[in-house]
Amino acid sequence: MLALFAGVLLTSCDPEIDGPSVSAGTQLNLTKYVAVGNSLTAGFGDNGLYREGQLGSYPAILAGQFAEVGGGAFVQPLFTEAQANGSGYLRLTGFTSTGSPITSQVTTNLARREQNSPLLTKFTDPINNLGVPGIKVADVKTPGYGSVQGNPYFERITPDNAALQTYLQRVQQSTDHTFFSLWLGNNDVLSFATAGGASASASNQITPVGVFESNYSDLVNALTANGQEGIVATIPDVSVVPFFTTVGPQVKQSLTANNVPGMVAITGAGQTRTQFATAQINAPTNGVLFTLTSAAYAPLIGTKTGKYWRDLARQVSPNPADPNIVRATLQNLLSADKGYAIDTTQLFGVSAGNPWPSALLLDVAEQTLVKDATIAFNNIIKAQATAKNLAVFDANAYFNGIQSGFVANGVAYSPSFITGNLFSLDGIHPTPRGYAIVANEMIKAINAKYGSNIPKADETQYRAVLLP
Repeated sequence: MLALFAGVLLTSCDPEIDGPSVSAGTQLNLTKYVAVGNSLTAGFGDNGLYREGQLGSYPAILAGQFAEVGGGAFVQPLFTEAQANGSGYLRLTGFTSTGSPITSQVTTNLARREQNSPLLTKFTDPINNLGVPGIKVADVKTPGYGSVQGNPYFERITPDNAALQTYLQRVQQSTDHTFFSLWLGNNDVLSFATAGGASASASNQITPVGVFESNYSDLVNALTANGQEGIVATIPDVSVVPFFTTVGPQVKQSLTANNVPGMVAITGAGQTRTQFATAQINAPTNGVLFTLTSAAYAPLIGTKTGKYWRDLARQVSPNPADPNIVRATLQNLLSADKGYAIDTTQLFGVSAGNPWPSALLLDVAEQTLVKDATIAFNNIIKAQATAKNLAVFDANAYFNGIQSGFVANGVAYSPSFITGNLFSLDGIHPTPRGYAIVANEMIKAINAKYGSNIPKADETQYRAVLLP
């Protein structure tokens, strides 16, 4: 009994050990947080925007952590439960015998206003998350960007009586916010890259540096008009995401195994045929990168096929259901006067007569254009942050730094497609788990800049790629 009493006495005298206190610090007012950006800010993933992705967006995760230190309500333009699949998205349904993923498009419970229409169900209540998939810095001053003919994601959150409102004007309406995040600029290089640098469309061109600087500084000025604090994020190197790193190694392995010394491709936006050695595929210098959209055609290299060109003809045909019209479109598409003169009886991808299409790869010159623009844009972003004394999440440095993978809370992560846990099925946007990791990196930058002690999120509470 005496021993028991002594033990109780000693226990009662133990000093209480508190965990780290959470605090917004003396500089931060998180009462009203607004998020400005593109698809990454909206919670886009698996090539679509849907309710689960919105709930797992990095701004939603940040707002949840901000709430622990006095942050206020955070409203997103959520799809309803009945329309939870939003725009539709990709779902993993299985794997081929060679291990390649098989995906299908989710087409039920969509938020379409009309069948076969890109327009989404309206959400015009006041919101804190202004993420608009597809938007560029180049677009923020475009009148009518939220009109019926404009971006359907911005149109969805734009009142009918403000159809000509620019995105910048929408941001300027939010001057009562107390804190902000700004992650915009990815699409100013990404759309060019994902199109293989081969698109003639104005929307797929790299934004001129002068336009980027002018528009970005106007956004920052609007967000800091009343001296607000905030965080900005840089643009990642697009060449290190799974969209550009997944197919190349597979092609290289196949060609090497079959003793094929190289390939022939149409490069650039023109019709130049370029030969490159197998060793140049995914090489760190003087190499070519294959897009994820090329996965369907990679197994056909070295065979007599015209599949890619027929698929392209169906995409641009005025009537894809009419085989005669598709055939005529194909003949026009491959006509000699356009410089193609494709001969589908020759071996696809390894012969000058049936070369690998430019839209499915980034050659060295195109990669240089992307990298130079990314560096210039990131210098502008960092300069604005310095001028306004803002926190910076250097997404470019972060994603470049995790190429060999890392472990957090006993879970392994890497940029590998599907198995790496970070990237969704489109190979560009994070999984909800990946967004949580991004949010935690932002919290680290905010705490370091403003002396706050905002707690990190538990990323394991968010999912990675759903396996079938």
